[in-house]
Amino acid sequence: MARSDTRFREAYNRLLDYCETLQPGDALPAENELSALANVSRSVVRRCLARLEDCEVILWQGREKRILRKPASADRLELPTTRAPADDLEQRFLDWILKFDVPAETPLSVAELSRMFDVPQHELKEFLAGLSRFGLVARRPRGGWILRGFTRDFAIELSEFRSVLEIDAIRKVADLPVDHPIWPTLEDLRMQHLDLKARIDSDYHEFSKIDETFHQAINSVVRNRFVEEFQKVISLIFHYHYLWNKADEKDRNAAAIEEHLAIVEALEARDADAACRAAVKHLKTSKTTLLSSLRHHDLG
Repeated sequence: MARSDTRFREAYNRLLDYCETLQPGDALPAENELSALANVSRSVVRRCLARLEDCEVILWQGREKRILRKPASADRLELPTTRAPADDLEQRFLDWILKFDVPAETPLSVAELSRMFDVPQHELKEFLAGLSRFGLVARRPRGGWILRGFTRDFAIELSEFRSVLEIDAIRKVADLPVDHPIWPTLEDLRMQHLDLKARIDSDYHEFSKIDETFHQAINSVVRNRFVEEFQKVISLIFHYHYLWNKADEKDRNAAAIEEHLAIVEALEARDADAACRAAVKHLKTSKTTLLSSLRHHDLG
């Protein structure tokens, strides 16, 4: 079921719930108020009102809208069994601000974002409150939210924090027993890197997915709810910024493949120090790429 149809059905049922609180003959409020009540645009509200009129729940004449009867259970519209998962809201939000270059200090409308991402306003508020811990958004003194944005200082601090977390993960991987599932995962990733290395001239654009999978695998060994939350956002930010900058993409990806392979080889040798040195080199390169992508995007 299309998301737009789902939004209409949910809004229609919300308006039915509201109509149940009224008595026959009572007037409905203006479309703006109904729009806020149903958390949809006025155009969707008008579609809902038209259906309510067709079902003879309301009488709609110009600006006057009055209840004709109490809604019944048969008036409600069936909703899809699934909806966009709430846990991908971070990815959709970052996708929006990065791809559309939403500038820093942009005020964020909870009502508008709620409609855009098809989530209830209370979920959106909880999400923004959680995201404020990363410094990407902040509460406004007089209420509401503002986007702090991806500045150079933010990128530097993010890279430094990423290094702390990932070096810790590298050391934990090196200490894992031989029967841990990370080892066959790393072996499979090593083969994927070698395969892409052989095809790098034509298929270098495939690296972004391997890069994402590689770092997720390394960080997966850390069982810490706070680290997991930060790593999710960090990986998304780095992933999307890599997609921004296409300059020298083949050479950058070829170099990153070698850096990944050096980390894997050191880990497979259980040489934690060598793995950390290789990881520090790779993370320094990633930091440079992130800062370069910001400059490239600003110029683009």
